[in-house]
Amino acid sequence: QVQLIESGGGLVQAGGSLRLSCAASERTFSYRAMGWFRQAPGKEREFVAAISWNGGTTNYADSVKGRFTISRDNAKNTVYLQMNSLKAEDTSVYYCAASSSWGLVPPPRYDYWGQGTQVTVSS
Repeated sequence: QVQLIESGGGLVQAGGSLRLSCAASERTFSYRAMGWFRQAPGKEREFVAAISWNGGTTNYADSVKGRFTISRDNAKNTVYLQMNSLKAEDTSVYYCAASSSWGLVPPPRYDYWGQGTQVTVSS
């Protein structure tokens, strides 16, 4: 089973930047599509970004497009979410997720989830 550990969350000012990391436990990470999701208190979990197995394809929610960048380093079994121009509405718990699918078409099912990392943006 895949274990995912997020890190990099914290408190930042609006307009600032933060980079989240998600480290996977085993080598099959390199064959998995990966995603980032977020959930605020009382709200539904929402999709943020996804990346195919080799980084060749990425998808973003409209709300973060142009501000967030998802990337991966398969040699390090790690996926990243670079968050720039942060807004107060980005405040949420961010979750890393792994799929058994390689690509993003059709949208993958995510089977494994990290514990989440809190991102708080002050304004």
